[in-house]
Amino acid sequence: MRYRRRLRSRIILSFFLLGFGLTGLFAVATVLLREQLEDQLIGEALYENVGDYADQFYENPDGALGLPFEKIWGIVYSKRRFGNVPFNWRDLPEGVHEITDTDPRGRTRTYKLAVKKDDEHWFFLTYDISQERTSQQQLTYALVGVVALFSVLSLVIGVWSSKRVISPVTELARRLEGLAGRERPEKLAPHFAEDEVGQLAAALDDYAERMTTMVKRDREFNSDVSHELRTPLAVISGAAELLLANPDLPDKMRQRLLRIERAAQQCTDLTTALLMLSRNERGTGHTPLVKLCQQLADAARTQLGGKPLEVLCEGDEHAMVEAPEAVLAVAIGNLLGNACKYTAEGEVRLVVEAHQVRIEDTGPGLSEEDAARLFERGYRGSGAGGTVGGGIGLSIVRRLCELYGWEVSIAPRPERGAVAILRFTDD
Repeated sequence: MRYRRRLRSRIILSFFLLGFGLTGLFAVATVLLREQLEDQLIGEALYENVGDYADQFYENPDGALGLPFEKIWGIVYSKRRFGNVPFNWRDLPEGVHEITDTDPRGRTRTYKLAVKKDDEHWFFLTYDISQERTSQQQLTYALVGVVALFSVLSLVIGVWSSKRVISPVTELARRLEGLAGRERPEKLAPHFAEDEVGQLAAALDDYAERMTTMVKRDREFNSDVSHELRTPLAVISGAAELLLANPDLPDKMRQRLLRIERAAQQCTDLTTALLMLSRNERGTGHTPLVKLCQQLADAARTQLGGKPLEVLCEGDEHAMVEAPEAVLAVAIGNLLGNACKYTAEGEVRLVVEAHQVRIEDTGPGLSEEDAARLFERGYRGSGAGGTVGGGIGLSIVRRLCELYGWEVSIAPRPERGAVAILRFTDD
């Protein structure tokens, strides 16, 4: 099925069907026209001859009746001899008929029979067409052979011409595949003639140039923003850490400084993750999951705003992931933040396992449709408790998973709420 969908196979099939169709129609038309014209001419001539035969008989009933052709045989039956007329001739009306019967030797013969009748005499002329039928059958066989020959010839021409037609397109596809991963793609148009393929190559060159410029500008912007944000974030973190070192700070002030410090760390992690996404490169690291999840749970508790919600963390203390801590913090933190945001009461549980992290909540849950589209950028669906969705947060999680080859999903829980699973696959 895949081969039939290829452009070259369509060209070959078109040539084959064109050759087969035209020669087939020509052969059928030839056979039908020959048969129709032959029957018409023989019938007209035979019916005219039976009339002449009858006229000669009336002029000289006792004389020898001459016939214009050797293959025509005539016979006259008088009224008193009507009983001798062959059985299959008796009820035939005037005109020309095609008869097939068996002679006394057991041979099948086909002939035309012209019939003329009056009250006293019946006239019959026969014309043997067995040879014509044999030649017609031979012509049919010959035309079938011609159709087969021209069909094969059309197939050969289709293969040859499709190769000539498709070769520039194939070369263009090959060169396009060779451009993958290049910082500055090579121009395609100079390698092709100024035809449709050349115009396509020129259009692709123009598109590649614009896309390269756009990607380069985007990467430079992300890199510059990420780099420039590091300094103020470091200043904020350093200032918060310095203030926290004061033992005489009031508890309320200390809590606010801790929130500032955590927010600065979150911004630093997000900056690192976005920089990796913009460069499409993976960072390295060896991160203990339980420790990171406990830190994220602590940060989430400070942002509950008095909701009757408990954030718990449990699981395998030896679970490790080969990835930078900043990337994991963004991925798990966005999933955890989304669960806390839409859970009004109850609990949100972080469960750390050997190769995955589960985030279970007791929120309103979500529909199957929302679960399938929740990681689309900006998507907001209608869950059991109103509007749900992660804006661009869950979209960033999906992009990080694509970069590292992880798997992420959110599904409704059978009892209540939803469960998000971040699975770390081995490359």
